[in-house]
Amino acid sequence: MSIEIRDIGKRFGDFVALDGINLTIPTGELVALLGPSGCGKTTLLRIIAGMESADTGQVLFAGEEATHLHVRERQVGFVFQHYALFRHMTVFENVAFGLRVKPRRERPAEAEIRRRVMELLGLVQLDWLADRYPTQLSGGQRQRIALARALAVEPKVLLLDEPFGALDTQVRKELRRWLRRLHDEVHISSVFVTHDQEEALEVADRVVVMNRGRIEQIGTPDEVYSNPASPFVYRFLGDVNVFHSRLQGVWAEIGRPPSGGAAAASAGSGGAAAEGGIAAPVATDDDAALAFVRPHDIDIVRAPQAGALQATIQDVHAIGPSVRVELAHESELIEVELTRERAEILALRKGEQVWLSPRQVRVFAVPSGGEEFVSGSGI
Repeated sequence: MSIEIRDIGKRFGDFVALDGINLTIPTGELVALLGPSGCGKTTLLRIIAGMESADTGQVLFAGEEATHLHVRERQVGFVFQHYALFRHMTVFENVAFGLRVKPRRERPAEAEIRRRVMELLGLVQLDWLADRYPTQLSGGQRQRIALARALAVEPKVLLLDEPFGALDTQVRKELRRWLRRLHDEVHISSVFVTHDQEEALEVADRVVVMNRGRIEQIGTPDEVYSNPASPFVYRFLGDVNVFHSRLQGVWAEIGRPPSGGAAAASAGSGGAAAEGGIAAPVATDDDAALAFVRPHDIDIVRAPQAGALQATIQDVHAIGPSVRVELAHESELIEVELTRERAEILALRKGEQVWLSPRQVRVFAVPSGGEEFVSGSGI
């Protein structure tokens, strides 16, 4: 069942939780609402579920008005962060609960309830725990039972609020891969809330990045990571280095090259780098700008070259298969991520002078009012 959100607004006193949200979720899609605490993602999820009322706007399910429908009428399954399982009931009875409390005319026969519950427990790979109680289960097992309970009533839409937030890192990784596989099997329209960027990028078909009650960007995981629409999205999705700079014509001055003067970022023909080596189309002269570079998009070289910035190594950390290098360029701290193989070839030492060669840069202008907007994309 498709979900359509039209101009949804919500306030709590003077606080604007949602400000004109528009979003369409096609049937069978798994969508992540991603953003920091307080951005409005859980409020939006609760409005879709019918647990919260919007001040303005509409919610439509399969093209039909659902804004004023009671939560029981929306055919929605909801999974909470802290499981909300009944401690005095067995796993079997927890999953069967939604079926048993249906009105008599809609309630399945006992044999059908047993069949459906055991089928769902098999789907979440926990049928062998049917007679256990929630306190006898691990956190990951409890969350899978909560998901089975939500699916038992055969909802048209599945909503999950930080479903793995209470679990440790390794269990979270295992469960999000499991959720992706499960979604591909049941193919139900699903929306989940998370503040974990890696979780959203790994699990979702599309990611909705939210900030201060508004949608910053909607796209596939690759689109929002590789082509962020705003400085906020760039900062929120993974590590990034930010260089303060000035725009001059079609150049963004972002540092000092070995030859002196400012290292320039230019939008050459076809995105080719000129002397500064970074493409950045510019509309206004002398605007302040921010240049964004991911740590893995910077290489370290030992000899001066066009477009490279001189820096001093502050520290070198080996982290699993990669090596993180911290460097200082004038007053700015820069992080570079290298493979172990590349780091071994360079044999970097603390205090050493090296040059940084960016491979991919994105430049955002900062107008006089201070609000940042995109000015150009990197090579």
